[in-house]
Amino acid sequence: MRAALGIVSLLLALVIVGVLAKKQVSATRSTVPVLQPAADAPATATVRAQSQQVQQQYQQAIEGLVQQARPLPDDEK
Repeated sequence: MRAALGIVSLLLALVIVGVLAKKQVSATRSTVPVLQPAADAPATATVRAQSQQVQQQYQQAIEGLVQQARPLPDDEK
């Protein structure tokens, strides 16, 4: 009787873990938006052009952050 109860509880735990894992996997599978070419770019933009555009956007964002002045601590003001 104990062995049967142990097996049933083990199967129940496996079912619960399986359902939770399935929900987690389905939640992480989200669609990634496709990059839209800029208004002045031709409609037949290649993947390479899109990649370069994204790289330029990141580079500009990083340069903007680097050029910002850091706030001084309260005791040095």
